[in-house]
Amino acid sequence: MSLSAAIVAGEPSGDLLAARMLRGLKAHDPETRAMGIGGPAMRRAGFEAWHPMDALSVFGYVDALRQAPRLIRTWRDTRRRTLDWRPDVFVGVDAPDFNLRLEEKLRAAGIPTVHFVGPSIWAWRFERIHQIRRAVSHMLVLFPFEVDLYREQGVPVTYVGHPLAELIPVHPDRAAARARLGLEPGRKVLALMPGSRESEIRLLAPRFLQAAQMLQRQAPDLQIIVPVVNAQRRAQFEAVLAQHPVPGCLILSAPPEAGPDTQARADGLDTAEWPVAWHAMEAADAVLVASGTATLEAALFKRPLVISYVITPWMRRIMAWKSGQDAPSLPWIGLPNILEREFVVPELLQEAATPQALAEHVWAALTDAVLAERIARRFTALHETLSRDTPGLAARAILEVSHGRAA
Repeated sequence: MSLSAAIVAGEPSGDLLAARMLRGLKAHDPETRAMGIGGPAMRRAGFEAWHPMDALSVFGYVDALRQAPRLIRTWRDTRRRTLDWRPDVFVGVDAPDFNLRLEEKLRAAGIPTVHFVGPSIWAWRFERIHQIRRAVSHMLVLFPFEVDLYREQGVPVTYVGHPLAELIPVHPDRAAARARLGLEPGRKVLALMPGSRESEIRLLAPRFLQAAQMLQRQAPDLQIIVPVVNAQRRAQFEAVLAQHPVPGCLILSAPPEAGPDTQARADGLDTAEWPVAWHAMEAADAVLVASGTATLEAALFKRPLVISYVITPWMRRIMAWKSGQDAPSLPWIGLPNILEREFVVPELLQEAATPQALAEHVWAALTDAVLAERIARRFTALHETLSRDTPGLAARAILEVSHGRAA
């Protein structure tokens, strides 16, 4: 009998991750049937969507409250459909607020559950482990240090590597990236990445641009490039740029058109399929970036980076209330530093994220060749650690859970 799997992925990164996992499952069982919530990459892999991935898209606590009625309807409908179907396994991909509650109900009803991408309980809300124990038959994690954490808490776990390490080239080609973007080869290039959310651009973009102004006074030839995720964020960033003008600032809102250098890469995803931010990072000498997945992407591109983040006092109070913590339980917030267990690259947060401090750290990243080489070596080793056959490992673990019906 062919495998049946209900899958829920709620954002673009989860869509890509689930699509690769689904292809891994189909490699074992071509007749695998998968339904649930997902995006275009999952549909291309043969997925049948009950609801589009956008049904789970929210940005911050305020938007989550505003969208609560729609989210509750979607959750209830997905629970009902899954219980009626009774698939061999349910796989929740990230989206822990939605998926863990759903997994808890399904597992109690006898459906085995797999959660793909462990919630960052190692930084915030460790008390979630009690819900995870009830909800999850098997956890699939992206980082090796998470294995011991879940095992110690009695949660079956498998390390499957990080898919970004398969998709991003081990040996980035800065010259080719600059040719794709039409950048002059002899100039230093700084990528500014203030985030993809409205609040991130509002709070970080002014500081990043003021830092860029200081850097251009030191190096007038410095080229600034800024990738943005969509037209809405571009318009928001352009409004901030008008207040803090940076000569020659290049805003990238779409990947460059396919050309002779967008051929298949021997070690990674074809450049024609890259998100726009990857082109910017490959072209850059250094990256100034908001904390998040983009910090790991920059590290995998072997670029020196400076990590920053700022939230409002009101948001800090909400996070402290929701998590029961005033601050993360680790001394680092950037994924590269968390994985290396030290401050390999600087983190400038809250009051420390002044334009002057940002500029000073970025200047070192741009001009210190010894520092850049040391960081590249560290991040190359990190790349090797994270690179695994993620689709195959995930598929094998899911098949074991489903065949064992170990709910």
